[in-house]
Amino acid sequence: MSFESVVREVRDRVVPEESEEADLEAVVDDLTARAEAAIDDLPVDADTKLVGSTARGTWLAGDRDVDLFVRFPEDLPREHLERYGLEVGHTVLPEGHEEYAEHPYVKGQHRGFDVDCVPCYALDDATDIRSAVDRTPFHTEYLEGRIDPLTEDVRLAKAFLTAIGAYGSDLRTKGFSGFLTELLVLEYGGFREFIEAAADWNPPVSLDPEAHARESFDDPLVVIDPTDPERNVAAVCSARHVARLIHYARELLDDSRIELFEEHTPDPLSAADVRDRIAARSTTPVAIRFEAPDIVDDQLYPQLDKSLDGVEGALDRAGFDPVRSARLADETAVLFVECAVTELPKIARHRGPPVGVRNHAEGFYDTYADDADVTGPFIDEAGHYVVERPRDARTPDALVQSELFDVSLGTHVESALTEDYELLVGDGIAELATEFGVELAAYFDPKP
Repeated sequence: MSFESVVREVRDRVVPEESEEADLEAVVDDLTARAEAAIDDLPVDADTKLVGSTARGTWLAGDRDVDLFVRFPEDLPREHLERYGLEVGHTVLPEGHEEYAEHPYVKGQHRGFDVDCVPCYALDDATDIRSAVDRTPFHTEYLEGRIDPLTEDVRLAKAFLTAIGAYGSDLRTKGFSGFLTELLVLEYGGFREFIEAAADWNPPVSLDPEAHARESFDDPLVVIDPTDPERNVAAVCSARHVARLIHYARELLDDSRIELFEEHTPDPLSAADVRDRIAARSTTPVAIRFEAPDIVDDQLYPQLDKSLDGVEGALDRAGFDPVRSARLADETAVLFVECAVTELPKIARHRGPPVGVRNHAEGFYDTYADDADVTGPFIDEAGHYVVERPRDARTPDALVQSELFDVSLGTHVESALTEDYELLVGDGIAELATEFGVELAAYFDPKP
């Protein structure tokens, strides 16, 4: 199929029908009326602002998300903003529940739509924000009018990024946010133009829509926030997802097809499948499994990432040559590292300082000179003292057991591990298939 024919067919799928748009409009009107009635009962002025893709007309068919912000005066104390914001939120969503980002807000459902009712400050300048949510209304105001001719192109871009697994700025995904996607389509002037540009990217890539004086950012993709020159809108976007966009942009141009706009979830692996994969690879995976901490994903996944880095780093330093790793989370959480080395020798070579560095060299020599358990000290070809000493941990699982709490761990992860954890090794990780069969399928058969 040609690029144009693929885009036409996808456009028919992602652009909401008039009836769906009418449903959304009715829901927004109802929610706004509830919020304004609640505001009338408060001892402070406030107003409402619809933000996000529903406000900008860039939401995809089938998406049912509404973000309604309640803006309070900037001189209102923070504790009052939180209290009044929750009062309005619970009036708007009587069956809703409270969640917490930088401050609490109310989340719930209304007539089939997922709704967030979020308090923020009404500010004159995005550089004066008190919390991240204060910036969101400025983004909506900036795009009003500018994005209108390109709403269908934005929808195509969002559908494409979603299908390739690169859409979403949450800290689990670390991909492209809705606002970032809109800015990129706006910057390049359309969906095809965005794809053609991305196919030629050679990170780091830097864009500055409003030609601000640029700050220095060390990110693979830099898009200066048009409302705040000190912020990179793409800061959360990982190098992997930037590269993933480049790869699939080239593929879409070279071999246009509908499948590139369709999400693919692999069939889950069974326990037997997992054992077969391990046998075929002749590696030694280790998995630390524990009860997932009861915190929001944007707190959980950075802690899992930090903890996985700590465990993988320890295995690497010990010589177990990690091949790849992953963090998984559902009811339980897993730190998974696949090692190329199954067992190390009984001894480990430990190199000391050059003999000529007298103080350090003599200290090293004296430490081991009378140690019957070591071979040496002797001098290597480069003039360093060396000993060969017994190795404490010869297998990956033994290393994890001995050093788990010596590595850098996320706070809540460390607490959960202290309570209890299970260490799986080799084909014992097949036990994970019941809960993580899909994730293991993606791990053992990775795509770009």
